[in-house]
Amino acid sequence: MTRETLWLIIGFAGQAVFTGRFVLQWLYSEFKRRSVIPVGFWYLSMLGSALLLTYAIYRQDPVFIIGQSFGFLVYLRNLQLIARNQEQKD
Repeated sequence: MTRETLWLIIGFAGQAVFTGRFVLQWLYSEFKRRSVIPVGFWYLSMLGSALLLTYAIYRQDPVFIIGQSFGFLVYLRNLQLIARNQEQKD
């Protein structure tokens, strides 16, 4: 396997994970019969964003880097808010 092939695999894996979060949200909402964003959505968002950010850095694409960096922070913050809310409930 070449280095370029490995980077393509990382990029496609990131995109697949990132897309998977929408599938998860859709199926979970169908199950609940209302629009819901499960916690797993945010974990998939972070993982997909991290993989895509890594790929963007390799490609040296500043637009992609900034977009994924900002998204990663938003996903992390949502998980922090969820954790804080869970602590308050306990």
